Amino acid sequence: MDNKLLEIIACPICKGKLEYDKQAQELICNYNKVAYPIKDNIPVLIESEARKLSAEEK
Repeated sequence: MDNKLLEIIACPICKGKLEYDKQAQELICNYNKVAYPIKDNIPVLIESEARKLSAEEK
């Protein structure tokens, strides 16, 4: 994931900063407790595609 891209993209729900989870290939929004997948090196920032983080992940 390109660092410059991480600086400009935001959560589509709250417009907050996203954190990159390299191992899971996801972008995490800690405010909304959701993870957006990265498919073929492209972030999928669609609310319906996000998964809710489990209690252990929060």
